[in-house]
Amino acid sequence: MAKDVYLQPDAPDPIHSDEVVLEIVRKHVPDAKAVTGVDESGGEARTYAVDDNVILKVQRPQQLRPRTSLEKEAFFLNQLDSDERLSVPKVLGYGREGTIEYTVMTRMPGIAIVNTTLEGAARKETLFKLGQTLGRIHSIHQEPFIASAQFPGDKSFIDVRRRFEESFEELIERIKEKNIEWVLPYTPEHVVEKSLAALPESNERVALHSNPGPTHTFVNPSTGIFTGLIDFGDAYVSHPAWDLWRWNLPEDREAVLSGYTEEKAVDTGFIGTWKVVMVISDMMAIAYQMKSRAESEADLKDLLEQL
Repeated sequence: MAKDVYLQPDAPDPIHSDEVVLEIVRKHVPDAKAVTGVDESGGEARTYAVDDNVILKVQRPQQLRPRTSLEKEAFFLNQLDSDERLSVPKVLGYGREGTIEYTVMTRMPGIAIVNTTLEGAARKETLFKLGQTLGRIHSIHQEPFIASAQFPGDKSFIDVRRRFEESFEELIERIKEKNIEWVLPYTPEHVVEKSLAALPESNERVALHSNPGPTHTFVNPSTGIFTGLIDFGDAYVSHPAWDLWRWNLPEDREAVLSGYTEEKAVDTGFIGTWKVVMVISDMMAIAYQMKSRAESEADLKDLLEQL
């Protein structure tokens, strides 16, 4: 897959004053009163909390890259606005103020899963709700996304297959370059060969969130229950199974898939593609030596036996 290219890496990246932030926000929320926080955790954007329910999201100039776009995110969220069941930010305004590209949106209540210890029934219920949300997002009319020049992605099964091939190639390259220990009884190349041979041919394509993982999935900090999904700026078009990639371990992925199929069944082609996506997720956990590496190694062995 194409490597990220930052278009202006040396551009200044100032933290804007409260006066500048409020001037922008009040164009769309006239009664905004005060800046209540600044979040630096985002890679491509900086967010400013205003009062207790508004976010100003600003493109960081030196982090500008082709695949991430505030304008694209605003477009996506506006398409989702017609479905009141979806818990995603609501766009209150998008534009440019001088050199500042921004979006004003509602603030998602709760905290990201990555900042919690979510276990047991609450984790299963939250991941079910996440899957249900992704299913609903994938079910909206796709024509506006296909017609928009803002959404890169796959135009055919050939493109989808190439996306899988490139993802596998990147992981094998990393495993070799970093001398990652490989304990499975067959080589990474064998894993790839078997997975690609099992990949079903499918013309199914939708606009994807891209990364609906622990950083972007929000929960109530007291109950652990799902509150919503944020950050659609990396969206692209491909097979819908790709949007389930962040939850690879058996209990997690079954909870997400159960929610995803609650309102609309999927065919065997979807399940076959989803399994290959899970193979990639397990290999990623190994290649990047994540905390779930040992579990992913055992799971990868089981998955290959199912292909």
